[in-house]
Amino acid sequence: MKRAAFFDIDGTLTSERAWRGVLEYFQNNRLRLGVHWLFLGLHYPLYFFRRARLISESTFRSNWAAHMAWYVRGYTVTQAQTVWDWAVEQHIRHYWRVDMLAILDQHRQAGDLVALVSSGPLPLIERVARELGVEHAVGTKFEIQNGRYTGRAIRPIVIDDVKASTAQQYFNQKGLEIDLTNSFAYADSIADLQLLEMTGNPTAVYPDQALLQIARNRGWRIIPDHL
Repeated sequence: MKRAAFFDIDGTLTSERAWRGVLEYFQNNRLRLGVHWLFLGLHYPLYFFRRARLISESTFRSNWAAHMAWYVRGYTVTQAQTVWDWAVEQHIRHYWRVDMLAILDQHRQAGDLVALVSSGPLPLIERVARELGVEHAVGTKFEIQNGRYTGRAIRPIVIDDVKASTAQQYFNQKGLEIDLTNSFAYADSIADLQLLEMTGNPTAVYPDQALLQIARNRGWRIIPDHL
């Protein structure tokens, strides 16, 4: 059995949201502005509905992640690669958490199976993984037909408890048996609770208040340690 280390990205490995790099690509290059404003026009009002508890956090985040597929509708995989490259090179690279990259590298050097697990578009997560020299990536898949993105995400979206189950399915499909009791998980949000609980060594990284409280109550490791 192999030991693994599962890393969330947004707020954990980065101090900024990785998906913002995708939005910035289209906005800065003045591409698909109609789609861009439709996306913002739909989702920003839903933010206030979420704050008012008229819709759930899960519903809000799930739709946000799914509708990111709109941006690359009609693109070939090669055309869309330009988007993912730009998001990493022009956006994400400026927001790495250096302390967390050091921990990720320690796991690689120890021979652990390192996996990035995120609700973001899988091809973007795979691009981030290549940037970090990580072999395994789990994210939300976008539908492709006849070599082009259809603008639809393949559900379920990789958020909440789906993160944990999809990560396990990923390794099962590769024929890799994971020793979860001795594995590690790193995440910043209460939404990632099931991913953290999946392993015997959970770490709350720059956690939100809800996750911080749970981590304290359960005696989990917290980064930074002054929290």
